[in-house]
Amino acid sequence: MDARSIIAKIRKGQDPKPEELAWFTNGLATREVSDAQAGAFAMAVCLNGLSDEGRVALTVGMRDSGDVMKWDLPGPLLDKHSTGGVGDPVSLILAPALAACDVFVPMVSGRGLGHTGGTLDKLEAIPGLSTAQTTATFRKITGDIGCAIVSATNAIAPADKRLYAVRDVTATVESVDLICASILSKKLAAGLDGLILDVKAGSGAFMKTPQEAAALARALASTANGAGTPTAAFITDMSQPLAPALGNAVEVAVCLEVLSGNRAAAPRLHDLTVALCARVLALAGHSEGEAQERVTAAISSGHAMVCFAAMVRAMGGPPDIADDWHTHLPKAPVVGDVPAPNAGTISAIDGEALGLAVVQMGGGRQVESDRIDPRVGITDMVALGTKVSRGDPIATIHAADEDSAEAAARAVLRAVTIGDHADIEDLIIDRIDP
Repeated sequence: MDARSIIAKIRKGQDPKPEELAWFTNGLATREVSDAQAGAFAMAVCLNGLSDEGRVALTVGMRDSGDVMKWDLPGPLLDKHSTGGVGDPVSLILAPALAACDVFVPMVSGRGLGHTGGTLDKLEAIPGLSTAQTTATFRKITGDIGCAIVSATNAIAPADKRLYAVRDVTATVESVDLICASILSKKLAAGLDGLILDVKAGSGAFMKTPQEAAALARALASTANGAGTPTAAFITDMSQPLAPALGNAVEVAVCLEVLSGNRAAAPRLHDLTVALCARVLALAGHSEGEAQERVTAAISSGHAMVCFAAMVRAMGGPPDIADDWHTHLPKAPVVGDVPAPNAGTISAIDGEALGLAVVQMGGGRQVESDRIDPRVGITDMVALGTKVSRGDPIATIHAADEDSAEAAARAVLRAVTIGDHADIEDLIIDRIDP
């Protein structure tokens, strides 16, 4: 086999054989495939696409280019992947909630991308906690506690790491085939028994319409199922932040409020997390209705909080995070409300603009080398449909200094539309089953 003939097939609109894609992805990992050939491959796939079978073969090849974990645990291994949004810390509640239901969650997560926050960045707002765990420690924490949320090691899907870097500089990021293979190769390398996908649609998501989100959800679900992992998907609303907080430490604080049994702190976040947990438990053979009740009880009883606190402690964080998170989480020195400029109903929220405002404050990266300020963010974000009077607070800014606080306040006012009424989407717009 050789890279040129494989690239030529895709350029002509043909699918390479599975063994050819396996050879090519292994060549990405070993560097037998050159940068020029990797770029040509990405461009050919971006322009001509692959069949469903070809997408599965590419994903499996990229998964198998590195370590694929094998487990011997007394329960199913389940996980979730979100395509990204704002105010979306679901993973921090979902993993311990599933662990409290006798499930094992070996979650390999990512960092912030563009205007969206990253699970690893949020977790690392907890002092002392490290998401860079060895494979052995990852296994031990998962087995002992039931969940671990870590960054991918270099041994996980190395072909994806190589190809993603090439895609980033060759304008080939926006390919459904390459997106699917990139996301799923890392997730499926964890050796899962089931996966639930949360595909976002709306102003705070990468996919702005339900139709775009549905196309990606179908491609992801069919690919994961074709690769042998039972997978379902939800298409969920991101026309407003999922939680009323955006930023790293402030989102962790909201999650801890929910885990302490306070659903009212973030009802949409709580309800979506419960629904995602119940659906992935159903993939493992449970009744979805009974699973929903069990997950709700795990959160309200504090059992999920116990699992979260144990995970934090095992990953280097403070041992008393469940009892004293207000003391441990870092706080911004400048805090102030954003008053509504006029009376009316919150009729639209530009979630992407809010996410970028947090990035500008230092809560995300504008270049890869940027260091994140975990203290900054936005809290008490008003929800769609809320009636406000002139001067009512519509958000609270947490900033490092007065200048960035003022800039963020202006961004919030530009992002929020106050009108006569609001059209509010259902939290779960649609679902795609195996």
